[in-house]
Amino acid sequence: MNALLRALLDLPPAASSYAAGIDMLHYFVIGTTMLGATFVFGLAVFFLIQSRRRVPGELTHRVEASTQSELTLIGGLLTLFIVFWLVGASQYDRMMTPPPDAIPVYVTAKQWMWKFSYADGRSSMDVLTVPQGRPIKLIMDSRDVTHSFYVPAFRMKQDVVPGRYYMAWFEATTPGTFDIRCAEYCGVNHSRMLGSVRVLDADDYRRWLETVQPGERQDLAARGLEVAARRGCLICHSIDGQPQIGPTWAGLYGSTVKLASGRTVTADVAYLTKSMMEPVADVVDGFKPVMPTYRGVLEEPEVAALVEFMESVRDRPIAPSVVLPKVVPESAAAPPFQVPGERPAGPGPAGPAAPAGREERRP
Repeated sequence: MNALLRALLDLPPAASSYAAGIDMLHYFVIGTTMLGATFVFGLAVFFLIQSRRRVPGELTHRVEASTQSELTLIGGLLTLFIVFWLVGASQYDRMMTPPPDAIPVYVTAKQWMWKFSYADGRSSMDVLTVPQGRPIKLIMDSRDVTHSFYVPAFRMKQDVVPGRYYMAWFEATTPGTFDIRCAEYCGVNHSRMLGSVRVLDADDYRRWLETVQPGERQDLAARGLEVAARRGCLICHSIDGQPQIGPTWAGLYGSTVKLASGRTVTADVAYLTKSMMEPVADVVDGFKPVMPTYRGVLEEPEVAALVEFMESVRDRPIAPSVVLPKVVPESAAAPPFQVPGERPAGPGPAGPAAPAGREERRP
C-alpha cells in the first residue's frame, strides 16, 4: 500500500528518520481530502437528480437540517483540522530541533552550486558526504539570491534567503546517493543547480574520514580556541565570565539572550553565526555595536569551530574574581581564570558577570 501511494504521488523511497512520519501525514491529509471531495461530489449529484425540475414552473423543495446535524458536522471538521495541526506542528518542531550530538555542516548556496564545509576543515562542491544513522545539522546561507535546499528522499526542504542564516537537520537511514535540488527559482540555470548526498555506512565513512591529510585532524573545540586566538576574538570576549568589551562566552551557548531592542533570542548555531556576519543586527543589551563584520573573513569551517568552542564552555565555572562582591578589596580578589591565548583582564575591582549574550564578540 505504501509503495502504491508513493508511486501515485511520485515520491522516492523514504531515506531519513522523519520521512516516514511525514509520508503518513501526507497520506492522511490527501486521503481525507479526497474522501471529502468525493462525498461532496456524490452529494451534489444526489441532489441534482432528486431535486431536478420535472414539470415547468416546479419549485425545488426546501432542504432543512437539524441543529444537531449541523453542530455534528462543524465539530467533526474542526476536530479533523485540529488533528492535522497537532500532528504537523509536532513534526515541524522535531524537524527544526536538531539533536545535541548532530554533526555540523555549513552549506553555502550560490548561483548555481552548493558548497559544503565540514568541521574538520575540508570542503566539497555539490556532494555532501555523511554517515548513515548519525544526525547531520546544516547551517545554511545564500551568497546571492533565494535558494531552497531540497532532498526529496529525506522529505526535507529549507528555503535560504540572502543575509539570513537557517538551520535544519536530517538523519539518513539508508546508504546510497540521493539527489539535492533547488526548489526555488534562482536564475537562468536554476534547473542545473543539482547536487547529491552520499550516505556511507560506518566502515566506509571511517575510511572516508581517513582521507584527511596527516596533521589536519584536530578536536573541533580545540581548533575553535585556536581560531578565536588567531582572529582576535579573545581580545573582546572572555571565556570565564569576566566582563569585557563584548559578552562573555561562558554559559552563552543555548542561553536566552536579551537584545537592545527588547527582544529575546536563543543563542543557537544560527544566531551565533549571524552575530559573526551581521554583528549590528541583534546587539546584546548592555553592549555597544562596535564589533565589525566577519563576513568574507571567516571561512565556514572556522565558524563551525568557533561555535563548537562556545558550546564547550557553556558549563564553565565563573572565575572567582567575577563573583566576589565589590566591597572586597582588590588585593583580596582571586586571580582571574585564564587560558592560553586569552588577554589578561585589566586591574580594578571585580564587577558582575557580563550579560549572557553576544553581539560585539569578535570571532
